[in-house]
Amino acid sequence: MSSPSRPTSGRPIQLDDVSKSIIEQLQSDGRRSYAEIGKAVGLSEAAVRQRVQKLTDAGVMQVVAVTDPMQLGFYRQAMIGIRVTGDTTTVAEELGRIPAVDYVVLTAGSFDILAEVVCENDEDLIDLLNKRIRGIEGVQATETFVYLKLHKQFYNWGTR
Repeated sequence: MSSPSRPTSGRPIQLDDVSKSIIEQLQSDGRRSYAEIGKAVGLSEAAVRQRVQKLTDAGVMQVVAVTDPMQLGFYRQAMIGIRVTGDTTTVAEELGRIPAVDYVVLTAGSFDILAEVVCENDEDLIDLLNKRIRGIEGVQATETFVYLKLHKQFYNWGTR
């Protein structure tokens, strides 16, 4: 499932303190019950459920299970910097269709696109690069940054 696009113009969505607290509760523990969250933020279970639904429908947040790829047999992760000729969005859409690609972002700087990939092993990564990514029309060059150790990955940065 792809993430909703972030707004590129206009005003950001304004959240009240209760909605911010609900988000922070879920960032701390995505399995926390609506009843528990309700007690923490001063709402009923039904009111929390309704707010969570509105926040997810609006694309403000997602509630997902985050896995450890290594525990599931995916021993090679990498970030791939991609230089593109032509329309970067077309290349990004093609990358998004590849199951091993879990993150695609258009960037400014040395690379036009960054794509994070999760593979079972180095052979799968080589195959992915040679047969899938470099074969996309418009891909001019790639540079692969192999992950040796994931030092920090958190999702609880809160709200503003």
